[in-house]
Amino acid sequence: MGLIESSEELMKYISDMNRDNSVIQFSILGKGKFTLVLQEESEQSIKADIERNPHLGQMIRESQSAYEEGKGITTSELLKSLSEKDFE
Repeated sequence: MGLIESSEELMKYISDMNRDNSVIQFSILGKGKFTLVLQEESEQSIKADIERNPHLGQMIRESQSAYEEGKGITTSELLKSLSEKDFE
């Protein structure tokens, strides 16, 4: 588990992720420990997952609705919300 000391470092970790390197664990002082999982953007994959687990479909619809209502944030917005104080 790596200690992230800047938003640039976090973006480097994210940009280096791929199919073979799809999970990273890291911590941010003052925030906590995180596990980030890269999932492929495949409609077939998502559709198959929803068919296997209907509750997942409900969760996705609720998440989309919350985002449309302005209750969610993008990864970019999350990164912008972090400051150097969060990494002290």
